[in-house]
Amino acid sequence: MTTVRAAISQTTWTGDVASMLDRHEGFAREAAAHGADVMCFQELFYGPYFGITQEKKYYRLAEPVEGPIVQRFAAVAKELGMVMVLPIYEEAQTGVYYNTSVLVDADGRVVGSYRKNHLPHVEKFWEKFYFRPGNRGYPVFDTAIGKVGMYICYDRHFPEGWRELGLNGAHIVFNPNATKPGLSNRLWKIEGPAAAVANGYFVLQPNRVGREDNEYGEEAVDFYGTSQIIDPRGNFVGDRGSGTEEELLVRDLDMDMVQQMRDDWQFFRDRRPDTYGDIVAP
Repeated sequence: MTTVRAAISQTTWTGDVASMLDRHEGFAREAAAHGADVMCFQELFYGPYFGITQEKKYYRLAEPVEGPIVQRFAAVAKELGMVMVLPIYEEAQTGVYYNTSVLVDADGRVVGSYRKNHLPHVEKFWEKFYFRPGNRGYPVFDTAIGKVGMYICYDRHFPEGWRELGLNGAHIVFNPNATKPGLSNRLWKIEGPAAAVANGYFVLQPNRVGREDNEYGEEAVDFYGTSQIIDPRGNFVGDRGSGTEEELLVRDLDMDMVQQMRDDWQFFRDRRPDTYGDIVAP
């Protein structure tokens, strides 16, 4: 059996970037102490979830992929021998920003990134004010833990991207989130398992937790945590995270399940892309 020990974390906004960075480095070091091979943080991990308002000041949280935050955690990844998924606010150039997950291999190399393709623009999720839609497709990267893909929060409502990641060879997909109560509660419980089953891979979904009223007062939303790790048969690996408290989840992934699931269910073989024309119609 090939086992990958994976960690995801959930927390709320502390009130400043410096302490958020320290807190997440602490998560990584604690995960490493538990033997984790890979660590993934929540969406836009070092700041508040600023999409609940439309304010230009939050543009200043953006920085390049090669910027100091990624450099700091790449050094930690190398020190710990751990793959890391870093969901950042990316500045591609002045005035051009993306919601991005950066993938760092266990030797500290940045092996690639994914830019969120699907952007909500509804009450308290004003993401088109802050981000351009992704323009790099659905890449999958070879890492020390195997073939890794990334998908970000609202993306998870779109099965087409999950399938693209499967077809591109992913065995593990990390889906960092900032998700609050409302219409999404039921979807949160079913979309990850459905994607895992349909594509025969592991899905790991960290989510923010708690109320960020230290930033937004009465406008704040209450993120519901319940971060979850799902195997290729759609089962939760261990308990889901707390609905109210900060938490680090560390779980063992039996990677042989990817091959087993795809042997049992030939969903890739039995696809009929010749019949799916309406899916890609403008």
